[in-house]
Amino acid sequence: MRRFVAVDSLHHVPSPPALSALSRPELEALLVELFGELATLKQTVAEQREEIARLKGLKGRPDIKPSGMDKGAAAVKPAIEEKRPGRGKVTPRVKVEETVIGIEVPPGSVFKGHESFLVQDLVISANATCYLRERWVTPDGRTILAPLPQGINGHFGPELRRFVLVQYHQGQSTMPRLHALLRSVGLRSRSGNWCAC
Repeated sequence: MRRFVAVDSLHHVPSPPALSALSRPELEALLVELFGELATLKQTVAEQREEIARLKGLKGRPDIKPSGMDKGAAAVKPAIEEKRPGRGKVTPRVKVEETVIGIEVPPGSVFKGHESFLVQDLVISANATCYLRERWVTPDGRTILAPLPQGINGHFGPELRRFVLVQYHQGQSTMPRLHALLRSVGLRSRSGNWCAC
């Protein structure tokens, strides 16, 4: 149990000197000394309160560590409070395919319709297209080659290019990991440099 020094009485406290008689450096020194004493007294009071709470069987203050984040400016409330959407129906942003699941039922059962159960999934698959470009030779000897569709630049499509850039920059995936991932779904690169796509 911690023992605290009791203060006898305020009669033994010396009267403060006349502040007007002190120079500025003396005033600053006195102020620093008083701030030190004030901090010590605050610490003593806090310890005594914790000791009293412990002796009474009360719970003390929770030991919450600081988050480490800098305190930002207070959030500005909008002038008109918008109603926050609750947890409602999930609406996927992709086309929903419907599949009917049948079941064997005893004779005489009555059909009551379907019960929907939405499942979202992600499918990553490779897609390779071989463009057969028409090639013509004109009577004057020039070769005319049919152009590739818009957005095709090199041997990698725009979606693959977008996926690689997002994984590399936003997902912070390394090139060896990206190379292994793309090879696992069936894609091949002659140079192994997917950023050049």
